[in-house]
Amino acid sequence: MRKLVVLGAVAIGLCISLFLASLLTPWPAVLAIRLLFDHGAAQAMAALEPRLPDGIDRRRDLAYGPESDERLDLFLPSGDPPPGGWPVLLWVHGGAFVSGGRDNIGNYLQILAARGYATIAPDYTLAPTARHPRPTEQMLEALLWLEGAADNHGLDRTRIVLAGDSAGSHIALQTALALNDPAYAEALGLRPRTDPATIRGLALFCGAYDLQGMDSDGAFGGFLRTVLWAYLGQRDAAAAPDAALFSLFAHLAPALPPLFITAGNADPLLPQSTALAEQARAAGLTVDTLFFPADHQPPLPHEYQFTLDAAGEEAFTRLTAFLDRAFAAP
Repeated sequence: MRKLVVLGAVAIGLCISLFLASLLTPWPAVLAIRLLFDHGAAQAMAALEPRLPDGIDRRRDLAYGPESDERLDLFLPSGDPPPGGWPVLLWVHGGAFVSGGRDNIGNYLQILAARGYATIAPDYTLAPTARHPRPTEQMLEALLWLEGAADNHGLDRTRIVLAGDSAGSHIALQTALALNDPAYAEALGLRPRTDPATIRGLALFCGAYDLQGMDSDGAFGGFLRTVLWAYLGQRDAAAAPDAALFSLFAHLAPALPPLFITAGNADPLLPQSTALAEQARAAGLTVDTLFFPADHQPPLPHEYQFTLDAAGEEAFTRLTAFLDRAFAAP
């Protein structure tokens, strides 16, 4: 009995310690989010294994920078590259800035590679270890790696589409903005060296793009507050020094390439995607969207595209049509 009392006291003490720690740092909640998100992503990729194509050339764990998180996987179609090399889709994984990795998108990118694209899945340093805009800086480094490694891997360094899902969509869009707007890049403390003309398009799935409009008091409010605290470094994200730079709508550059934007009808972040489409069109950008009726059945959740059910297949078809147009453009 005494042993049970001691164990109970230890458990209560641990719970109190975790609660007090959560008032000072986002780490306890971040670790829980990682467990949940990584498990769900692993299940989604496992479900795609029967769809994996034969003949894909898998070049894994290539270093694009000196840090341990600066690694990528490259998937090439079977056969010899066309003249000039394979067009390239670089996809930034999601995970709310605090979780995820290249394995979370690898099987989907292999299926895409069979359509005649080289696909790249880079890792980046997760929050709170890295804070905004470090992942964007790392994607700029990955683009420089692509430029230097293109000949060795049969890649066309002049035909690149940036893509992302969830937090990865924010990072992909911010990368393109930094390339196209030197003043914005300077405000972020970034020095892009890639020619922005090489980026032929942006494919953005289920993303978060702007602090305004995020419902931090709704059903997912606690989750949003945690991940933004982790990424922006301040419990009140709106008061973070670089909050205005994180919010992308005000920085949409007229020189951006065409965009493909989609989200499911039951995605809590759907308003972010529809608002991005509206803002981009208002800025004179070319925008292709895939949204669904509010009463679509079954309801399509966050990251619906990875299931490759009927809606996922539609997204895949629309994405590949967008890629074909982007890569064919002069």
